[in-house]
Amino acid sequence: MLHIVLLQPEIAPNTGNIGRMCALTRSRLHLIHPLGFEINDRNLRRAGMDYWRSLDVLEHADWVAFKACVQAPRRLWLFTTKSPRSFWNVQFADGDGLLFGNESSGAPEWLHAEVGEARRVTIPHANPDLRSLNLSTAAGVATYEALRQTGLLAG
Repeated sequence: MLHIVLLQPEIAPNTGNIGRMCALTRSRLHLIHPLGFEINDRNLRRAGMDYWRSLDVLEHADWVAFKACVQAPRRLWLFTTKSPRSFWNVQFADGDGLLFGNESSGAPEWLHAEVGEARRVTIPHANPDLRSLNLSTAAGVATYEALRQTGLLAG
């Protein structure tokens, strides 16, 4: 199983889209609080609320609670714009977690330090004048590459 980990996501539609993708790929979604929204029908309806009931989702009060969870991923890959290492150049494995910071500020420096240089990766893009992909797009690109590599998604 693949784990998608969102640290303090702020925008409900992004989280809804990622939740829908996780339900379709049978990946586990970890939401690390505080969230910038409430998980309810109004906030998630358009993005994927009808899929939410099929989703394997775990909510964690904070980073410490996530790390203590027995259902946490075996190892984490932090997706960030602050790494020279492309995610194309790593080998994902069953049980891995793909970790994403929030929409406005990404991953904090303490998280970069905790994860370490060896597990920080970026999604390359062609325009150096632009910062990054939308969170749900980045999560989708990363998830499907990890699923392709691991063979966890038949097809």
